[in-house]
Amino acid sequence: MDTKTAIRNGDLEPLIAVSHVIADAMRKGRKLLLCGNGGSAADCQHLATEMVVRLTSKRNRSALPAIALTTDTSTLTAASNDFGFEQVFVRQVEALGQPEDVLIGISTSGTSTNVMRALEKARDLGLVTVGFLGSHLGTMKSVLDYAILIPSVETDRIQEAHITLGHILVDLVECDLFGYPTGE
Repeated sequence: MDTKTAIRNGDLEPLIAVSHVIADAMRKGRKLLLCGNGGSAADCQHLATEMVVRLTSKRNRSALPAIALTTDTSTLTAASNDFGFEQVFVRQVEALGQPEDVLIGISTSGTSTNVMRALEKARDLGLVTVGFLGSHLGTMKSVLDYAILIPSVETDRIQEAHITLGHILVDLVECDLFGYPTGE
């Protein structure tokens, strides 16, 4: 299956809904948190950077509050050492998350225990929870307000789709908050 074709022909309504949730949260002074493992951790960092800096030079805008929970090696290693790797993102959600913030958990399998636990804690604290997943919700279904599913079980195809949809998400949030860039 050509995952990119499926995305092009697919329903983007869940992604559009998530973009409105994020934009509304940011209007209220809230922030976006992101977590994931491996390549998904890199996607978290990439998308947080696009929010803080900007997606395109066609749009001059204020920085948007987004934090990848995958970047602070001291926090990651201390939390893993003291509480176990399954809690590595939970500690950060406890410290940084506030009601009406948004947490995006990225997991190609839908079964990453540390991402699942972070989403559980986020829900307990009143954050909006979003999953970027492969074709399986795995165990995360019960803790997600929104699920962005990629119709594949191949990790590389899922990751390609996640970053593509992540760019679309950032663009939608920027358009919602700042309007369309000049010339579009």
